[in-house]
Amino acid sequence: MELLDVIDENNTLTGKVEERKIIHEKGLWHRQVSCWIMNQKGELLFQKRAKTKKCNPNKWSRTGGHVDTKEEPVEGMIREIKEEIGVDIPKEKIKLLSIKKYQKNYYKKDILHRYYGYDYIILVDYKIEDYKIQKEELSEVKYITIEEMEKIKQKNDENYTFVKWDNFDEIISMLKRERNNLKLNK
Repeated sequence: MELLDVIDENNTLTGKVEERKIIHEKGLWHRQVSCWIMNQKGELLFQKRAKTKKCNPNKWSRTGGHVDTKEEPVEGMIREIKEEIGVDIPKEKIKLLSIKKYQKNYYKKDILHRYYGYDYIILVDYKIEDYKIQKEELSEVKYITIEEMEKIKQKNDENYTFVKWDNFDEIISMLKRERNNLKLNK
């Protein structure tokens, strides 16, 4: 059973804890995390979600998940990375990019999914063979370039979750800036 802290619409802890399933059914506010994992070449790690997943089965996405009760968002990100792709990331390597408030319809159109999303970027020197994927969550991982992401978006390839993002251009600009910073720091 996955327990999450309930927050209010201003991202303040309410002191209430609820099961993830109930939070989604009732449309309660909660916290989620996601990250861009960028290697030394400036490529981004994508993971293919398992075919058994309720949300976006068999689609390529970035690493992320829910923030468990009594957990800080950055701790949730570290835990999700370890669980899903089997690597340890030191806290000091994780850079917060943004915190955004989301309200959207969930799996069923009558359920409102409400959360604050913490978005991170992490620079790593891992190769694909260094990742140990959690089979219940994922089927494979791969690196792709930012330019490949742009082509995938142009083709509207729905095998990738990012093709539906309203803020795709903003994300691409930010990723290119981060890649340029990486090259400058070498």
